[in-house]
Amino acid sequence: MADIAALTHLIEPEAKALGFDLVRVQMIGGESDPTLQVMAERPDTRQLTIDDCAALSRRLSDVFDAADPIESAYRLEVSSPGIDRPLTRLKDFSDWAGHEARITLAEPLNDRKQFTGELMGIDTDEVLVATKDGREARLPFAGIKTAKLTLTNKLIAATAPLSSAGAEEFEDEASGDDQIHAEG
Repeated sequence: MADIAALTHLIEPEAKALGFDLVRVQMIGGESDPTLQVMAERPDTRQLTIDDCAALSRRLSDVFDAADPIESAYRLEVSSPGIDRPLTRLKDFSDWAGHEARITLAEPLNDRKQFTGELMGIDTDEVLVATKDGREARLPFAGIKTAKLTLTNKLIAATAPLSSAGAEEFEDEASGDDQIHAEG
């Protein structure tokens, strides 16, 4: 299996050089379809355009061709985190305060591993959540296994697309016979 810390060490400077923040690096798909998933975002918009994804993908492909950090064949997938984005950095929990999230801990806290509720921010190294049962949970950031925003109307309103200009062009192309598929 690939060393995610070593891959992140290779990927992060390349993302930063393009002005992006790295959100997550992970291997998905298992042995039958290994895919290196790289999520990044522009700090000002929290999104990437298709051109941004292509630029980062090309840059990473060049670095990986030289360093060869993954022994077996794999696909490279570069994307924006999306609307129901994963929360992977401590700052994500304060940046998205006021929005609903689902958090799973690696180990139970008070006999509970799953927490769903409104993010209230952070306090040092703890994530504060107003749970659906009306309580406040203080979750240790280091103990979080997975976390992601929950799709709500409030989140949709807060994450409007950068621009819909040109969407008609893609729609027209989609009705044609030509298909584009890129792999790293």
